[in-house]
Amino acid sequence: MYNTVSALKALVRKDIILFFSNRRSLLITIAAPILIAAFFGNLMSPKSATISKVPVAVVDLDRSPLSTKITTALAADTAFDVSTPPKAEATELVRKGKLRAMIVLPAGFGANAPRALFSGGDNKNLPQIDIHYDPSQSMVLGLVRGVLSQHVMEEVSQSVFGGGAAGAINPVIEDLRAQVAASTTRPDLKRDLAEMFDSIAKVQIQVKAQAQTNSSGVSQPDGSKSAGGFSFSLPFKTEAIEVTSEFDKKYNGYAQSFAGMSVQFVLFMGIDFGIALLLARRLGLWKRFRAAPISRATLLGGSILSCTLIATFVMAIVFSVAMAVFGVRVEGSMAGFLGLIVTFGLLTATFGLLIAAVGKTPEATRGLAVLATLLMVMLGGAWVPSFLFPDWLQTVSLAVPTRWAIDGLAAMTWRGLGIEAALKPILAMLGFSALFGGLAIWQFDWDE
Repeated sequence: MYNTVSALKALVRKDIILFFSNRRSLLITIAAPILIAAFFGNLMSPKSATISKVPVAVVDLDRSPLSTKITTALAADTAFDVSTPPKAEATELVRKGKLRAMIVLPAGFGANAPRALFSGGDNKNLPQIDIHYDPSQSMVLGLVRGVLSQHVMEEVSQSVFGGGAAGAINPVIEDLRAQVAASTTRPDLKRDLAEMFDSIAKVQIQVKAQAQTNSSGVSQPDGSKSAGGFSFSLPFKTEAIEVTSEFDKKYNGYAQSFAGMSVQFVLFMGIDFGIALLLARRLGLWKRFRAAPISRATLLGGSILSCTLIATFVMAIVFSVAMAVFGVRVEGSMAGFLGLIVTFGLLTATFGLLIAAVGKTPEATRGLAVLATLLMVMLGGAWVPSFLFPDWLQTVSLAVPTRWAIDGLAAMTWRGLGIEAALKPILAMLGFSALFGGLAIWQFDWDE
């Protein structure tokens, strides 16, 4: 019994000493959960929720005073970063992911919306606002609808109940009174409605007169902007339109998920490639290779090429399954798509070699590689869409190669963009590959 306990203590003591003696592995083991937890905690904290404004475009086809006020109110909202490009340009920006949504105020909105305030929710008579949005970021749609409804109701209510010139009745109220007078339905309500409009007209005249009296800037006693309490129904309806490769194409969420997950797990394959090199060195295989008249760069270059081909093959198989089973399609340039997966294969190979050169040993390399890979896929948008990042982090993430790979694959698949949208990601990944490969060949030790 004594010998068993002593042996058990010795074994436990040995494992603990070995664990704490590898300082690099210990640091990575502690740092990984801290960094990842801090990343997600920052995204989910209330403070970070208001950091990034949502870039949206407002296309005003009406050009009325009411639509102009709505556009101005949206631009002043702290949730939005509003631009006003032409409709065709705005649509293309949404397709490229530069804008989250485009709000289209239709012609005649300024005249029809105030009248629709009393429609009782009859959708047939409501003016329609189209919201073209990026379907990969559909959670933004609810925010756009909510903020839009708020400002439209404020401005429409103000236009109806705010009154015209001093002593004059709002023309919208005059029109509504005329409609009630000419109506043949519900005659029992005509008198009550006429009295209501007369009362509103009196209030309008009084409010306008008071406003002119307080022209020096004195606000109303209650600080209110409009008589929104008089409204009876939302004076418009919305139509949400997904902006994909073509007008009638529906967004396939599998395209985005396969891009992110294929990038992540092919990078993990690069880890195995790097560790295999270190194990071959430990077994003395590299010493045998060096005996041949082959340079170190040639030997490592051959390993990079083989890993590139394997990674490209794996990516091709993964996306073939995505196309055959999940309906993913290359809606953009096939040449651009193939260029992206080949370039990412090269990036994977040079990344694995660099990890091996820095890690020195198989044991230390595995921990370092897992941490580096998790950070790269996390910042690249494989787990959480990059548009949810704070503004500063969206900029910083452009220094991560996985961000370029995922954005490029999205552009070639569901976004349906041309080969020009693949060129920048390809060039960026080639630059990272050259950097990783050069550093790895420079730092790689032939002897353990």
